[in-house]
Amino acid sequence: MSWGYTINRARDIDMDRNDMTISKLILEKIPSLQGCIACGACVATCSTGALTKYSLRKVHTLVRRGEYSGLLDELNKCMLCGKCQLVCPRGINTRAVISLIKRELGDHR
Repeated sequence: MSWGYTINRARDIDMDRNDMTISKLILEKIPSLQGCIACGACVATCSTGALTKYSLRKVHTLVRRGEYSGLLDELNKCMLCGKCQLVCPRGINTRAVISLIKRELGDHR
């Protein structure tokens, strides 16, 4: 059946092939991250994001997908100022999340 559109292969994500080890570990250690509604408040207030193409929302999405390539370099841009944590409507400790992701990615190199 044709619906009049197709899925581009470049945007096709095979979750069965991705390594979800780090993602599961992060959710075990910081279960409040499950409450993230991806509202973007963290991105809107981010000082680093204003000066670079850094986006905590994008980092979070990639980690949840099990796509870790280049994330450590991206996370090293974060100044850990805590503005994102202050504006999070769900009260997620984003600084702890960033630190944990950095630590786990460093350990799995």
